[in-house]
Amino acid sequence: MDVLPAPIDPVPDPWPMAGLVLRTPRLELRIEDDASLRELVTAVHVSGIHPASEMPFRMPWTEADPRYLGRGMLQYAWSNRVRASPEWWTLAFVVRAGGRVIGLQDVVGDRFGVRREVATGSYLVRHAQGRGHGTEMRAAVLAFAFDHLGAHSARSEYTAGNGASAAVSARLGYRPDGTTTLVQRGARVTEQRLLLERDGFVRPDWMTAVEGYTPGLAEFLGTDRPRAD
Repeated sequence: MDVLPAPIDPVPDPWPMAGLVLRTPRLELRIEDDASLRELVTAVHVSGIHPASEMPFRMPWTEADPRYLGRGMLQYAWSNRVRASPEWWTLAFVVRAGGRVIGLQDVVGDRFGVRREVATGSYLVRHAQGRGHGTEMRAAVLAFAFDHLGAHSARSEYTAGNGASAAVSARLGYRPDGTTTLVQRGARVTEQRLLLERDGFVRPDWMTAVEGYTPGLAEFLGTDRPRAD
């Protein structure tokens, strides 16, 4: 009698982040891929992010030669993919409004399985600013982090003069958590650190819809397993 081969376990998904999508009333946040990164590069080139006289970011990456800025954006995203592991990961969401790419929102976990803390960072192209999108996209990832990943706290920071980022943080419930001194363009700049604990999160009046948060992704991130709805 023929002996049947033992069943083969399904091949684990090598990149379980790829299908993760968050939706809010106005926005779609989808994990970046090469096609969406190219859309983001185009949006940044066309609209810009801030006036040349300002520098709202810790690293002055927007001062790169326009011929190489897009390449640098892609290389940075690729380097985060290469580095990703259960010990350190970045969930980089390309943000769309009305189907049009308007910015990037990321969530970083450093030994998340033990620390249960995330950090966030984001930017919007200029034509999309001043419409509440920054608050909406950060609220979406915070709700995902607290309710699905099991985070206990979230961190953010902003440099002196970045009123837009400070306002978003205040609306969502962050509290001051010290300062850091940076050097930007040869000058001393103060960076404000912020901390948000789960119980302090000022939630929006809508729910974040989550797609693609699979058991494989939960295991990779060192997080809580998806709940059965």
